[in-house]
Amino acid sequence: MVSSTFPILVVDDDPLLLEILTRASVHSFPEASFTQLYTAGAAIHYIKELDGYGPKLVLLDIDLADVANGFDFLALLEAHPEARLLPVVVLSSSRLPEDIETTYSHGASSFTNKPFSYQEWKTYLNQLRIYWFDTVTTPRIWFHKEEPWYLPEKR
Repeated sequence: MVSSTFPILVVDDDPLLLEILTRASVHSFPEASFTQLYTAGAAIHYIKELDGYGPKLVLLDIDLADVANGFDFLALLEAHPEARLLPVVVLSSSRLPEDIETTYSHGASSFTNKPFSYQEWKTYLNQLRIYWFDTVTTPRIWFHKEEPWYLPEKR
């Protein structure tokens, strides 16, 4: 059994997603562990309260059933002294050019479309593993709870 060495923060309002990711990752990305938060507000609070090492990757849906959306969470990450270093993969069902452009303009590392079938999720996680775990080196980010942070105002 491989130990979990790659924590991933999942910000998505689909209540079944964590189970799908956990099951599909057993063979496709066994090093991954997932923490799911359902709203941008909860994710903002999570980042604010981190004290120590945090996630190595964020999977973010931009269309959340919340007052704040994924773009609001990206704005927080951009402004946060440590979280700005977190790689963010947007995971969306949208294919709108303006969503893709806004994603990159807010500092996300990539924009991907959500898989539909279980097999597609396994393939997706295997590709995440190959790139984010085997290929690139992500920073080890030490979060300081006492550091000031803020959410910039919307324009």
